[in-house]
Amino acid sequence: MVCLTAFLCCALWGSAFPCVKVGYELFSIAAEDVASQIVFAGMRFALAGVLVIGIGSIVNRKFLCPKKSSLGMVGKLAMVQTVLQYLFFYVGLANTTGVKSSILVASNVFFSILIASLLFHYEKLTVPKITGCILGFAGVVIINLTGAGMDGGLCLTGEGFILFSALAYAFSSVLVKKYSAKEDPVALSGYQFLLGGIVLTACGLAMGGRVHGFTMASTGLLIYMAMISAVAYTLWSILLKFNPVSKVAVFGFMNPVCGVVLSALILNEKNQAFSVQGFAALVLVCIGIYQVNHVPEKG
Repeated sequence: MVCLTAFLCCALWGSAFPCVKVGYELFSIAAEDVASQIVFAGMRFALAGVLVIGIGSIVNRKFLCPKKSSLGMVGKLAMVQTVLQYLFFYVGLANTTGVKSSILVASNVFFSILIASLLFHYEKLTVPKITGCILGFAGVVIINLTGAGMDGGLCLTGEGFILFSALAYAFSSVLVKKYSAKEDPVALSGYQFLLGGIVLTACGLAMGGRVHGFTMASTGLLIYMAMISAVAYTLWSILLKFNPVSKVAVFGFMNPVCGVVLSALILNEKNQAFSVQGFAALVLVCIGIYQVNHVPEKG
């Protein structure tokens, strides 16, 4: 069930890469219009928070509300997991390709395991974990090598921001692990999304950003993207509560698998997705996941 749930989350997240870029087109948001990108992100996550809180309240048959003692945790998590992570992600994605972004974002797995082991000391940094991280991160490096339709350039506001986003996500994963011991992970997810979404929207509007062009297609896409966050992050938070960070985080390397395929099909980035580098990267990612989760049988 852990594997199936993790794969479902990764499939949803993988679909976010092309959806964001399609959303920019439907809402006529230019790559250089940072303020409108932030408003777009804020609307998505505020709506995701409403959905999580609403669904959680229905399931629990009472209004889902965090404890007063948890408000500080909600605020910190909102700033790291939603505001910082997606501020960097949305701007970065606008300045690089969907395929490249989906691979670079996988570095959050590497960061998550290191932070959980070396900074928070939640688990030991074992040889299999190190090996799995190296193999998975090797895929991140390979996909950025020149050739077969993939450029080797590195832009601070493009690939650089995607890596900053991955680092923010890594810290948020460890914070979820820590805070979920004291608070319902569903409540944490819902309210941090709502708060983070409101902050992003306010910042974007203050910068002069606007989102217009609401149609059936664009509104449907926005709702779907909110559902991605509502479902995937809530399930992921529950997995982190009951499992070691490394065992859950390493499945994040599957995000590029889904992101590459969906970006190739939706954004017509087939030359990048189905190159030799792309195939080699995905193979290394899968081996890395196996390496971290495989437990040798005792003789």
